[in-house]
Order: sequence, then structure tokens, then C-alpha cells
Amino acid sequence: MLLRRPLQTFTLPLLRRHLSAAAAEAVVSPPDHHGADPLSPPYDYLPGHPRPNPKHDEVILAVPRVSSGRHVAAKERKAGRVPAIIFEQENGQEGGNKRLVSVQSKQIRKLVDHLGRSFFLSRLFRLQVWSEHAGQGELVESVRVLPRKVHLHAGNDEPLNVTFMRAPSSALLKIDVPLMFIGEDASPGLRKGAYFNTIKRTVKYLCPADIVPPYIEVDLSELDVGQKLLMRDLKVHPALKLLQSPDQPICSIIGSRAPEQKKGK
Repeated sequence: MLLRRPLQTFTLPLLRRHLSAAAAEAVVSPPDHHGADPLSPPYDYLPGHPRPNPKHDEVILAVPRVSSGRHVAAKERKAGRVPAIIFEQENGQEGGNKRLVSVQSKQIRKLVDHLGRSFFLSRLFRLQVWSEHAGQGELVESVRVLPRKVHLHAGNDEPLNVTFMRAPSSALLKIDVPLMFIGEDASPGLRKGAYFNTIKRTVKYLCPADIVPPYIEVDLSELDVGQKLLMRDLKVHPALKLLQSPDQPICSIIGSRAPEQKKGK
């Protein structure tokens, strides 16, 4: 014989107590965002890892450029502008959706001088393309970009041309991330009078666009004479992929040479 279980019914006071308890539980137990997988999007910077300083944020202003070539580039530079290209990334390489633009020479020179060339090439910027100069007219495009290349004049460091890569959240960008060495004062080797040997100043990583590190800290505080640090020793976000051999050295502590003994006659 099939028996049917009666449905649970709530009186009005019981229903109110039930809903109040559920609401209180929702308030007391908020969703845990800290347990998110750092290897899965959306990505965010982790505590203790360098992140871009917002005081250096700047919008790069650009205008469309109809054509390219040596004569066009010379004309742009004479007018105080730098020929530039914005690329779309395809399979990790510079590819389609190319747009020819010109950016302000003074602005690019200021950013490169202030940040340093390597740090300029490892930082994302907002780039706005306007129909007229100095941010006037109609806004043609506003996009987040990574400066991919910057060609500087060998004599006066004036920017000659710049290549930008569009950097949406879905992009994986190949970046030479600069290294910042810290802890020299505490290094046992350096305190003994040894020498610090810099082997690498940048390391190439494949980085999700939302967590591009402005630099990587290299701690020398425990490095003694004869010891070295390898690329595998660098502490970075786990979503970053090293594109070089992990066994390559980045720095070492070298002891001073002993003076040669004079040979007897």
C-alpha cells in the first residue's frame, strides 16, 4: 500500500521565524571570496606580491594615422608626435585588428624617463584615440594596452616609435618583467665584503593581463658568498608561466680574489 507523506505546513508565526533564521544565516555567513583558485579567472593580485602603483596611472592620448612610411614618420616627429601601432594579440603573437596612430612625444618621453624603459614595457595603460589632437573631438577608441616595444634615439633617447598590444582581461601577454633586488644590507656575503653579480635584469613570463606584475622582488638577505639565485627561486603569482629555463641564474655573490703571492727570486 502506497502511503503519501503529508506536506509540511507553516503557520504565519512559524513562517516568520523560518524566514528570519534564513536571513540571519545569510548575513552571518557571507560567501567566501578568499578561497578562490588563484590559477583560475578572474585573476587578482595576491597579498605580498607587487602591484601597479595607482599614482603612476596615466591615459595615453593618440590620434589616428592614415598611412605609414619613412616620410610620414619624419613628418609626425617634426610635429611633436611619435608614430605608433596598436595590435590585437592572436595566439600569443602580434596579429590582427591593427590600428595606426600617433602619440604625443612629450608624454611617452616623460613616462619612459620616469618609470624606466623596462618598467614602462611591463605596465598597462589606458590609451584613448581621439579624432583631434590633445584629447579633443570624437573619441574613436578607448582600450587597455601594454607597451610592447619602444624605439629610442641612440643619441638623445627621444622616442622614435612605439608598439602597443591590446590587453583585455582574457589576454595572456608575454612580458619581460624587471627584477628589483632588495635586502642587500642584510646579505651575509655582501656584509663580508663580497661583490654582487647581476646576471639578469628581466625575466620573461606569460602573464594574464589582469595581474601583470610591475616588477619582481629578489630578496638577497640570506645570500652568502658563493651562492646564487635561479629563476625557479623567484616568488610570483602561481598563474604566471615562466618562459625561460628555471635553472638559469639571475644573480650571485662573488668573493674577492685573494692577492697573488709574490714569487721568490
